[in-house]
Amino acid sequence: MAAYVQDAIMLLGDSITQGGYENNGFAAKLAHVYNRKMDVINRGFSGYNTEWALPIFEQCFATQHEQQHLPKVRLLIIWFGANDSCLPTREQHVPLPQYKANLRKMIWMVRSPESPRYSPDTRVILINSPPLNAEQWAGRQAAQEPPRPMERDSAVTRTYAEAAVEVGAQEGVAVVDAWTALYDAAGREEKALKKFLTDGLHLNEAGYAIVYDELVKTIKEKHPEYHYDNLQFVFVPFDKICEDLKNYKELTKKRSAFPDA
Repeated sequence: MAAYVQDAIMLLGDSITQGGYENNGFAAKLAHVYNRKMDVINRGFSGYNTEWALPIFEQCFATQHEQQHLPKVRLLIIWFGANDSCLPTREQHVPLPQYKANLRKMIWMVRSPESPRYSPDTRVILINSPPLNAEQWAGRQAAQEPPRPMERDSAVTRTYAEAAVEVGAQEGVAVVDAWTALYDAAGREEKALKKFLTDGLHLNEAGYAIVYDELVKTIKEKHPEYHYDNLQFVFVPFDKICEDLKNYKELTKKRSAFPDA
């Protein structure tokens, strides 16, 4: 009998993804609602941009040969842009055309039959970068020892966020527009983003809650077969065993999370 494994959701991104288990973040909430149905794999890397993440992704996502022996990644959620959109004075900066090309390459790596990592059962969702509260971030930079220069700009961040939406539309990939959702929640006032950001860039619990809600809504609308409400426990609920105690060994055999599989 093969060891117990579940299909998975993979999160790929920077510090905002890495922090997805903090402050009741979006990753923690996903793990809760998909518990016993799909595992949530967090591959967030603080400080990374799309350029640096490409070789990481090649090591994180299995090749076609390896996929035969591993659980399937059903949802790949890519969340980059916050570091790519740094000003050119910062090492993390990635020019806008290259940022878009890198997102396309990540999508191609799992969607193209020509790719070594082609995975036809994987659905890709992009999340764009949240809006920047420049005043809040500038205060954070000034408080460092020694003080650090301001290396981000609200308008530039917005341009990168819009570019991710553009890439999604061109590639036929769903996009969670975190920038717009958070900006609207702040009454379209940059200073009011303090309610959702810890330091002008990273999300607090309230900010993660907005992105989580938008992500779940996107899954339900674009990929309903992978929404947690449409999946079943890999192992039956205990009350099913209580109804037929003599057959508990049969009842406790692993099954697919997909009812029709």
